[in-house]
Amino acid sequence: MPPSGGGRTGRTAFGIVLTVFGVLGMLGGGALVAHAYSNAQQVIPNQAYTSVVWRNETTEALFPETIGNPPNYKYEASDKKIAQWNRMGISEDTSCSKGLSGETKEKALELGCEAVLRATYVDLTGEMVATVAIVVMPKDSEAGSELGQYLEDQSGEDVPDAAVIPLKVPGTLAAKWQESRRNGMGGDPVGTYAVAVTTGAVDGRASANLPGDFADFNEEDRKPWMDEANDLADTFGIHIMNLAR
Repeated sequence: MPPSGGGRTGRTAFGIVLTVFGVLGMLGGGALVAHAYSNAQQVIPNQAYTSVVWRNETTEALFPETIGNPPNYKYEASDKKIAQWNRMGISEDTSCSKGLSGETKEKALELGCEAVLRATYVDLTGEMVATVAIVVMPKDSEAGSELGQYLEDQSGEDVPDAAVIPLKVPGTLAAKWQESRRNGMGGDPVGTYAVAVTTGAVDGRASANLPGDFADFNEEDRKPWMDEANDLADTFGIHIMNLAR
């Protein structure tokens, strides 16, 4: 016979084991539920609609009043709670030749550019201005990816192509925004589109082109402008894909 009290000790130990495994089971089940819920939030864009978003959505939808990089799936890029940029104006001209410049324009026209939709934004500090261009490329082609890759590659160039012709907006902080004030550029391929962005200072100060021995630091001086342009291009890439849901 077991010693006095042994039965209770055994039953207690056995109960603890069951409790531990029960908790683990609940945790595992909870993890599976959370994983399933997370997967349910992942939206696969409608590929057929993506190529016609630029025609079917309003300009207000394509270029929202504010835009910011969503921290998670709970937010849309246009949600004012995460705003990083305020829209100043939208161009009525959709010409490829008048919306792009330099080698970017030549590359886009060579690949069959159909339209360039532009809007100008100013960041919340009121110090940086940017013009965003949604470059519409031929449907069911790799042109959007090719142009987007070209724009991404420009980030590593000593003298990157400025890409987008700035859209000045009278009566706003972007009233004096022009080609001579461009400091950085960025881009992102988005399906049949390529998003191109150029950035500059609202007050017109220029980056790079430092004198003498300081010229070795031109790239570092330009980097903040390039980083902001690329981040904004990525944000618009997310925004376009969300519109295509």
